[in-house]
Amino acid sequence: MACKEKSAEDRLLPTLDKKALDLKYAQGFSVTYHQNFKILNLLKPWPNSKKAYKYVLISREDMAKTTFNIDEYDGILINPIEKLVTTSTTHIPSLELLGVEHTLIGFPETDYISSEKTRQLIESGQIRELGKNEGINTEVLLDLNPDVVVGFGVDGVNKTFETIKKAGIPVIYNGDWVESSALAKAEWIKFFGVLFNKEKKADSIFKHIEKNYLDAKSIANQARNKPTILSGALENDVWYLPSGTSPEAQFLEDANTNYLWSTTTGNGSLALSFEAVLEKAQDADLWLSPSFYSSLEQLENANSLYTNFKAFKNKNVYSFTNTTGKTGGVTYYEMGTTRPDLVLKDLIKICHPELLVDHTLYFFKRLK
Repeated sequence: MACKEKSAEDRLLPTLDKKALDLKYAQGFSVTYHQNFKILNLLKPWPNSKKAYKYVLISREDMAKTTFNIDEYDGILINPIEKLVTTSTTHIPSLELLGVEHTLIGFPETDYISSEKTRQLIESGQIRELGKNEGINTEVLLDLNPDVVVGFGVDGVNKTFETIKKAGIPVIYNGDWVESSALAKAEWIKFFGVLFNKEKKADSIFKHIEKNYLDAKSIANQARNKPTILSGALENDVWYLPSGTSPEAQFLEDANTNYLWSTTTGNGSLALSFEAVLEKAQDADLWLSPSFYSSLEQLENANSLYTNFKAFKNKNVYSFTNTTGKTGGVTYYEMGTTRPDLVLKDLIKICHPELLVDHTLYFFKRLK
């Protein structure tokens, strides 16, 4: 790749002729289309990121006759991607929906993957185990020589990813988890659509998910009452639960419920004392997502004070951690990002059972 004073991006097409990927909710990435290549911009790969990343995606044929100033970009990818390593289970549903799961050749901690389709690829040896996420086996990964590694970062400091990049393998940070709404997170299926030249299919899939979500929200608005909601549980004497500006609270609002902390603000979780939670939520109608406890007995054994809540006494406690794949991976953690419509329908079914009579809970289960 020869270096030029002026990049091919500027040389091939005037600015006005560039087309951009249509994004309705997602704010963490953007894509512009040029005569024979695309530019992928990752604008917010992690919270408070000061750096944006810029990648060229181009076909092998066009790469042979195009030159770029490589210093302008964080990576040049030949697409469609044929060999992929990804590092989060949230990426698996997008690959499957786009029909490209067969390109996945490596993944850290494969036991966390719950999808039966992708588990078959693991069991047949087509997807290699790469060790732990915080310490990926770079020897195996470099031997696999993927076209790209799709990772995620919390602060941009990752020695493993730097080693991979030095070996000439591009690393792309997927920032779906940084988005502030459920539909914005789900729209990241278009990010994978760009990598695999399947933009139209990704757009069609997202529109279907969006319609299902908005239709469900409209149905929830027909509810005659709003049940009061408690969430979370104690961890080392601190009760963590979603802030009112979180995507989790947005789900509860769209399900037409009265989340008792809906007026709070802030990034991440609220950290409260048991006394503060009991005072506000002792009479809450429903208790959702009580950490990783899988039964009422486990809850009581962890802390007998939990029995003071009306929702516990009435056995109105629901968790998504009981729905797992064959090797223990939590289905919600894998699919919830891509399918917020199913999450919302579950919440409506729990909170307003009279509205979605035919819906069977997909992620959540009532604790027994």
